[in-house]
Amino acid sequence: MRVRIALAEKGINYEYKEEDLKNKSPLLLQMNPVHKKIPVLIHKGKPISESLIVVQYIDEVWHDRTPLLPSDPYQRAQARFWADFVDKKMYDLGRKILWTSKGEENEVAKKEFIETLKVLEEQLGDRTYFGGDNLGFMDVALVPFYTWFEAYETFGGLNLESECPKFIAWAKRCLQKESVAKSLPDQHKIHEIVVEMRKKSGIE
Repeated sequence: MRVRIALAEKGINYEYKEEDLKNKSPLLLQMNPVHKKIPVLIHKGKPISESLIVVQYIDEVWHDRTPLLPSDPYQRAQARFWADFVDKKMYDLGRKILWTSKGEENEVAKKEFIETLKVLEEQLGDRTYFGGDNLGFMDVALVPFYTWFEAYETFGGLNLESECPKFIAWAKRCLQKESVAKSLPDQHKIHEIVVEMRKKSGIE
């Protein structure tokens, strides 16, 4: 999702290939032999892996179109810091809420998830986007997690709009941008997938 948003923001045409992660294609295994994961951007025959690294590559190669990272070195470092914070916090806490924890551990994960969103709200401040007036690197890194929020609310018993109204307002602003709206799956679709996966794993 991050890579698709970045390419859309830059106005880059590309060929998109879906992967069956239970039956990985020879192309994926060839292009990402280390992690064997998606996404992989193949540019001029060379592969670039890991979503945040791919987004930075896109920004550097097409630097003359809609920059995602700030030109100031300190601000650029800050954007990377917060994107790294998102990767280390959001994914793990989301997994705990939906799949891997029960009882007190689950309650702790939900509390920490809300606290993380509040930290991000504080970082956003009064800006339209984390990137300022325009969508930036941090926005691209963070907004894909919003697709899971309906599932977090259903299975975590959370009311994220009342807990973190500024965060939800930011996410909705992002979705008004065509580059974001066309790159993210519908929350209901993600919710249905989570329901099926919870049934298969015996959680439900």
